[in-house]
Amino acid sequence: MIEIERKFLVKSSDFKEQAFAQNQIAQGYLSSLPERTVRVRIKGKKGFLTIKGIVHHGGMSRFEWENEIPLDEAQELLKLCEKGKIEKTRFEIKAGKHVFEVDEFYGENEGLIMAEIELESETESFEKPDWLGEEVTNDERYYNAYLSKKPFKTWEK
Repeated sequence: MIEIERKFLVKSSDFKEQAFAQNQIAQGYLSSLPERTVRVRIKGKKGFLTIKGIVHHGGMSRFEWENEIPLDEAQELLKLCEKGKIEKTRFEIKAGKHVFEVDEFYGENEGLIMAEIELESETESFEKPDWLGEEVTNDERYYNAYLSKKPFKTWEK
């Protein structure tokens, strides 16, 4: 259950025309420690509990365990989370044999649009759509757990 993921900023809204799915997401953290983050998420009408381990190998891979939980339990767990909830719309876009998940953030993180792609290996190649911008895989500021504590709107530009 190792997740290999790369993150990018998005430089235009062209991705929206290419999306085959989109969902509203609300999430919070029961633990935002870098060694182990425990996230509660509501995606559409489903609840999830996710545990992620420490980031390895230049920020691309880490242990991840996720399980669907009843929606009402996820709603109750969100009430127990640390301060700083994340709100976003996730768009799914196919590019070649991969799917990009593009998150458009709201609330205190409004203005941030970020794309993620999961890979089979850290050296796997993939198609880069025109709307894909600067890679931020190794920049911890773009981790959702960080954004919940230090929102995008508070960053010095």
